[in-house]
Amino acid sequence: MTDSAATGTQHCFQLKGANVAMTALELHFFDTEAFEDTLRDKIRQAPGFFRDIPLILALEKYEGLTTELDFFQIIGICRRHSIHVVAIRGGNDDQRRLARNASLALLPATTQREQPAATEAPEEPAAASADEATVTTGPVAAKIINQTVRSGQQVYAPEGDLVILAPVQAGAEVLAAGNIHVYGPLRGRALAGVHGQESARVFCQSLEAELVSIAGHYKISEDLQDHGWKTAVQIQLRDDLLVVTPLEKA
Repeated sequence: MTDSAATGTQHCFQLKGANVAMTALELHFFDTEAFEDTLRDKIRQAPGFFRDIPLILALEKYEGLTTELDFFQIIGICRRHSIHVVAIRGGNDDQRRLARNASLALLPATTQREQPAATEAPEEPAAASADEATVTTGPVAAKIINQTVRSGQQVYAPEGDLVILAPVQAGAEVLAAGNIHVYGPLRGRALAGVHGQESARVFCQSLEAELVSIAGHYKISEDLQDHGWKTAVQIQLRDDLLVVTPLEKA
């Protein structure tokens, strides 16, 4: 009998809840060559973002309902590009059985888009101001960061807004369940609404970001440079597209 067993005071592990931002690949159909070509193209756009990320395979919009999905093939293609498929979301009984055989976790289908927004006030897409946007986040206190977020650092606000009173450097990552406010240049990656809050927004004094994401929808720097680059902007989600609009000066 070990000392720890004898005392009964130590355990080899503990289970705790974790809030982790995950990327979902929304599969519409599967063709081996088209899948890998599209994956390569996405990785070329943002190689740092995709390297070694865990991925959820979302099947809510998959159209090949009568064909068997080869999850082992999908997993193999993703692993060749340092992407790790960890679970599927949705799918029919046969697809979930095959996914289980491939050692993937099974997540329920999301119905977020089909649910009426009964708890949220109607939003004016074009005219909403920064003050109006912050009111919708609820009573959870914002997380406030006073120092520069440096390359390699990650700052996460799991329950509300994230307010950064300094620059976010290239190679840094900031995440929030709600809105993200950066009172300085945003040069790293900003992921707002990481739990699926599509009304979340990103505000910054100078848009120079490597990547901006809201509720899983993202744009990389190449896309952002045509919209308010190096100016004060807000970024919001409209009809599954990220829209960049200038911040009006007081």
